[in-house]
Amino acid sequence: MLSNHLHNGIEGPKLAWSRLPNSEDGEPDTVGLIKKSDKSSIESLDYEVIENHAYWDEQAQRGKLYVGYYVMVKWFFALLIGIGTGLAAVFINLSVENFAGWKFALTFAIIQKSYVAGFLVYILINLVLVFSSVYIVTQFAPAAAGSGIPEIKGYLNGVDMPGILLFRTLIGKIFGSIGSVGGGLALGKEGPLVHTGACIASLLGQGGSSKYHLRSRWLQIFNSDRDRRDLVTCGCAAGVSAAFRAPVGGVLFALEEVTSWWKSQLMWRVFFTSAIVAVVVRTAMGWCKSGKCGHFGSGGFIIWDISDGQEDYSFEEFLPMAVIGVIGGLLGALFNQLTFYIAYWRRNYLHKNGNRVKIIEACLISLITSIISFGLPLLRKCSPCPEADPDSGIECPRPPGMYGNYVNFYCSKDKEYNDLATIFFNTQDDAIRNLFSAKTIHEYSAQSLLTFLVMFYSLAVVTFGTAVPAGQFVPGIMIGSTYGRLVGMFVVKVYNKKLNIEEGTYALLGAASFLGGSMRMTVSLCVIMVEITNNLKLLPLIMLVLLISKAVGDAFNEGLYEEQARLRSIPLLESRPKYQMRKMTAKEASGKRVISFPRVVKVADVVSILRSNNHNGFPVIDHARNGETLVIGLMLRSHLLVLLQSKVDFQHSPLPCDPRESRSIRHTISEFVKPASSKGLSIHDVHLSSDDLEMYIDLAPFLNPSPYIVPEDMSLTKVYNLFRQLGLRHIFVVPRPSRVIGLITRKDLLIEENEDSASMELQSTSVRARHRDKRKVGRNGDVERPLLTSLLV
Repeated sequence: MLSNHLHNGIEGPKLAWSRLPNSEDGEPDTVGLIKKSDKSSIESLDYEVIENHAYWDEQAQRGKLYVGYYVMVKWFFALLIGIGTGLAAVFINLSVENFAGWKFALTFAIIQKSYVAGFLVYILINLVLVFSSVYIVTQFAPAAAGSGIPEIKGYLNGVDMPGILLFRTLIGKIFGSIGSVGGGLALGKEGPLVHTGACIASLLGQGGSSKYHLRSRWLQIFNSDRDRRDLVTCGCAAGVSAAFRAPVGGVLFALEEVTSWWKSQLMWRVFFTSAIVAVVVRTAMGWCKSGKCGHFGSGGFIIWDISDGQEDYSFEEFLPMAVIGVIGGLLGALFNQLTFYIAYWRRNYLHKNGNRVKIIEACLISLITSIISFGLPLLRKCSPCPEADPDSGIECPRPPGMYGNYVNFYCSKDKEYNDLATIFFNTQDDAIRNLFSAKTIHEYSAQSLLTFLVMFYSLAVVTFGTAVPAGQFVPGIMIGSTYGRLVGMFVVKVYNKKLNIEEGTYALLGAASFLGGSMRMTVSLCVIMVEITNNLKLLPLIMLVLLISKAVGDAFNEGLYEEQARLRSIPLLESRPKYQMRKMTAKEASGKRVISFPRVVKVADVVSILRSNNHNGFPVIDHARNGETLVIGLMLRSHLLVLLQSKVDFQHSPLPCDPRESRSIRHTISEFVKPASSKGLSIHDVHLSSDDLEMYIDLAPFLNPSPYIVPEDMSLTKVYNLFRQLGLRHIFVVPRPSRVIGLITRKDLLIEENEDSASMELQSTSVRARHRDKRKVGRNGDVERPLLTSLLV
């Protein structure tokens, strides 16, 4: 409740929160947008540790052996996430490469006799693949549409969206990616692979899927949102590592792009997961090199080795490289804005007409893409092959049925090739490999590159947002490498062989600049580009174009994922608070309406309040012996629903229960945990008799007795940083306290273990005294609890 009021004072998330669903809103539709439903809504995640009676009872039963077992299981789950994500990536790439290989081989074989028949077969195969993808998404897994990165970024930011981590979403993401990418659409499979890794991690963390009877009890160990958050972070890094064979880039991507927090222990597990993925992927590729995987071989995964390209660069090249960065920032910002407008139109007009319209739209875009990729090369005149260079290892033209550099497509002579078909009538991976290739100067004409840039850019804008799994890494690399190669051709012509310049080097810098201008990543993207090209010498140049393109793009709008998250009404808390927050206080942002419960509350009152509002947190108040009203803790809506459904804690007396009574037999922590990415309990799922409604519940054993508290005049900037960095869901705003009972300094937080490890020595005598006082009062709920117990200095 207070979380919602807090966000209302924040300009950035304010627009997103205004679009949040109420009790009648619900599941994400096919394109990940919010539609009307009466079953679920977006909620925040509970990353805070709730130190109630159930928590302390469980902690008391755990010894050092269990702690060691707990850590070992975390590492074992990291291993399973790496293996699962690696195998999923191998399956996706194996299927995509084989479908694309069979499609091009069959088309090349038919066009030797009839171009019309080959054209029809090409269109038909693409239509079948795209139709299978959009049908799976619309009918089986609506949350599998799109890249999935904005949703996962929201989850790790503390927002739980229904459906994004379910088993059916995983299946839809895998098979939908195969159909959409194999069908030749202007999109990639890298974003969906990140989502796939997150789904695998989440399913492992909750022991599988109970709906499809794929659940293992021995895997049900991690019952808190904090532990699941760590696992999903490992899954995100594993997805990037599998997509690009870039384990270090995967770790940095999780750190820079999707997480709002970080800790050193998680860094090791994420790095271990990415390393496992790299081992699985390389093992599979080594096994496939013998020809056992059909068309999938060493070139199947996205890695473009340009280590034999340009080895050095001169000062004169910095200016055109800076121009590439500016172009990337401008085109990237334009791409973000166009995709936002088109997706907004789809959401509010087109996709409101049902799934049939979404299927027709995807098939129509597939038809247009097939016509352009097949038809435009027919209008381009073929070029004579350059003089053969035995050292280059490049054959011109390629034999019929093969695709790569110097494709012979609709050419009248044998020693000719079609430069537009080399990049258009080809798989995206091989087209990028051709654009990055060294020792192929003058392979492409400026007219062909401009034609491809305009048409593919338009197709990428229109395709992004359709009801299919869609990534934007590879299309971005395609667009950037095209204009980068154009600039490289210009530089080669200007310096006229005075410098050792490779057009492929500029294509690489163009790809980095467009991704930087669109996605606004710097460190992780720089490492990924170096890992996939195997050329460390270009690292300073990649850093240069990334910094320029990001600075130019930031002048116009936000990054692609932030724009899409805003469109999907995902209330992200960005890394920096808005400037206006410096002039606002916590009281101004928190609102005035606060609904609280007494310590012992009547069941009928609880039901009435839960039905009358959608708040997820309620302060619990009690009266001290002197009559003063005290806030004794925070009660979550989900915990109240569990208590109402179980009924075991109902009592006839309106008096508080004995605080010394053990509650461990009645409830455990796992009973209060909501399954990840699911709706959880609703007040409509609770059925109570008239006798039940007349009974009472003592909330003291189940509330969070130590919620985070801020004074009412604290600046909203400090509240924002506290809220985001700790991953909170609620913060209490209280009046300025009347007294202070102690100070905590750095030395009070430095705890040393004795030789026998039996006790802890606190460095401050005042803290030691307070510690003894707390042990004396125990958990007595009647003890006076001041609103402010200490100051951190």
